[in-house]
Amino acid sequence: MYRITLAIERLPEGPYLGTSPQLPGLVVQADTADEVISLAPLVARDLIAVMLESGEPLPDGLERLAAPTQLPILVPA
Repeated sequence: MYRITLAIERLPEGPYLGTSPQLPGLVVQADTADEVISLAPLVARDLIAVMLESGEPLPDGLERLAAPTQLPILVPA
């Protein structure tokens, strides 16, 4: 399990874009910020898996969590 920061911005065209400074290549676009939040972990997991399978080193800023006992979650209002 890895901890990343997800930056979400609304694009001028209307949809939302999610990226991460710790995981270059993570790009998620969706109609709502909630959709970006839901999709980003799946995209990040697949991106990390491809990097590991291809022997590409993981970015330095990527923080691996060994056995998390507490994680923040977002609850839509």
